[in-house]
Amino acid sequence: MAIHSGSTGVTLRWSIDQVPFGRIERERVVDDDELFYFLVGASFIEITSDLYTHSLIEYFDGDPVVTGWLRQEWEPQELQHGTALRRYVAAVWPEFDWPRAYDHFRRSYGPLCSSELFGPTRGLELAARCVVETGTATFYTMIRDLTDEPVLRQLANLIRTDEVAHYGHFLQSFKRYRDEEGLGRMQILRALLGRVTEIDDEDAWIAFRSVYTMTRPGEDAVRAYQQYRLKARERMRALYPYDLASTMLLRPLGLNRRLIRMIVPVLSAAARQLFLLEALRSRPRHLHPPASIHYS
Repeated sequence: MAIHSGSTGVTLRWSIDQVPFGRIERERVVDDDELFYFLVGASFIEITSDLYTHSLIEYFDGDPVVTGWLRQEWEPQELQHGTALRRYVAAVWPEFDWPRAYDHFRRSYGPLCSSELFGPTRGLELAARCVVETGTATFYTMIRDLTDEPVLRQLANLIRTDEVAHYGHFLQSFKRYRDEEGLGRMQILRALLGRVTEIDDEDAWIAFRSVYTMTRPGEDAVRAYQQYRLKARERMRALYPYDLASTMLLRPLGLNRRLIRMIVPVLSAAARQLFLLEALRSRPRHLHPPASIHYS
């Protein structure tokens, strides 16, 4: 894939013009409610990367390698993901008022992007970023394999490729800080597990709530989210790339490749069993039922 660099130094691996939105086979996806929420939520989160980038740059102030990459590659690529997903949503569900729902999402999601919520050290925060990038890379892998709509498959694969590259960059920077900070495996493992338990809570819930409350005012968003979660996880369970996720999550621990190959099948099997059970929680952790939201 060609690298596109603008005069500002921004680097993109692909162009939105490569995605043939005019050829979307709408009938293949228009009635897919879970896919609608998947894509709208992803578009919201990706296009809000500016907030996360600014907080990360503040947190890593003084490290030009990390901050330069965040400015020139990570942020513009993430924003491109959000823009492309928004265009796809608009093409398939033109009646959906994306700007209005996004406005409420951003107001609720913004506080979660504060650097005050980052890890206690730069190394541990980078370990947590590896978990997040594992989540995004495997999510788009799943979306690619979930649908038979060719344009969405192409778009999901383009984004997936970016997310795998982002994971590699965060992992490389993590290794540098791991050595500088003298981080032990138990410290790293706790950081990884802590982020794994939170990765699906706040962002997915806030995105769902922003959409559901606007499209179905007055209905119980918490109960609807639980039902959506269960259906989505039942569907994802067979398609989620467990081996890829397990391998990516293990790499920050610095285990040798042979040991990782031995652990991955066991970890993947356990994840398959826990995957559906995770959806049965009565409500997202750390969050309360939504207060009244007024759309104007």
